[in-house]
Amino acid sequence: MRAAICFLGILLALPALAVDAPDALVDITAVAPAIRLDMRYAGSDNFLKRAVYAKPVCLLRREVAERLARVERRLAAEGYGLKLWDCYRPLSVQREMWKLVSDERYVADPKKGSRHNRGAAVDLTLVGSGGETLEMPTAHDDFSERAGRAAEPTWPATARKYYATLHRAMTAEGFLPLPSEWWHYDAPGWERHPLLDAPL
Repeated sequence: MRAAICFLGILLALPALAVDAPDALVDITAVAPAIRLDMRYAGSDNFLKRAVYAKPVCLLRREVAERLARVERRLAAEGYGLKLWDCYRPLSVQREMWKLVSDERYVADPKKGSRHNRGAAVDLTLVGSGGETLEMPTAHDDFSERAGRAAEPTWPATARKYYATLHRAMTAEGFLPLPSEWWHYDAPGWERHPLLDAPL
């Protein structure tokens, strides 16, 4: 209920976006209720060590959310699922992140904006069918070369297996990988969407 109220507040703050428009921001749980959420920036388990979102809600452009729902269904057929760590991110939060990590391999310069600021990117991981944690290459927000996709040959065999499953499902639905972070995927056509700074 609280997530729905928060979502409504954001829509009211963005009068140019109609709820049923293809580029509207929607709550992922309304489109793909089976997807699990662990919104890292709504708590302290992140590189800022504090909450910068008021609510643990995942908002995405409608077309991105629908694409992600197809990924979830594809993975469910194989006995897996998705857990989301970050979705839409206000531009003001991007500025806070840039103050700590001004390295565009890991944090987009707020002068240019992130795909997250457009509601067109996700940070996520693969989980088992019951939501159980699976071994992946690194933790989220591991800003080192070890988290980059070029490091795949050095990852443990189990991590490579699960990463490959996630990557195959995401790219099959058109998502584009970020080279420096195995967990980050952009939606195709992200550049069509404007930067937003509506609070969560």
